[in-house]
Amino acid sequence: MKKVALILGFLVVSFGAFTQKESDLKRSDLQGPAYKNYKPWKHKTTPTLIYSNNKKASLTGPAYKNYKPWKDTSKVEAVVVNTSGHERQKLTGPAYKNYKPWIKKAK
Repeated sequence: MKKVALILGFLVVSFGAFTQKESDLKRSDLQGPAYKNYKPWKHKTTPTLIYSNNKKASLTGPAYKNYKPWKDTSKVEAVVVNTSGHERQKLTGPAYKNYKPWIKKAK
């Protein structure tokens, strides 16, 4: 029984160790001058996608208090959020500093 528990414990720990994404060079691996002089633009990274829930429940009062999310059977739609920030990268100076992403300008 002890051997089974030890084997299962070892498997859980070993799988947990391999779940993180590995890259060729991580800044946390560096020490001293190599950490200080790290150039992020010399190392290619893949952008991570961020998903957002498109449907929000707009409940108030007793309906919000008594809402049970685990009983909700409606289909959830995930939308990819654009994190590139191309609009702000085109700006310079005070326009870059005072950029407000929540204000949508007509094009």
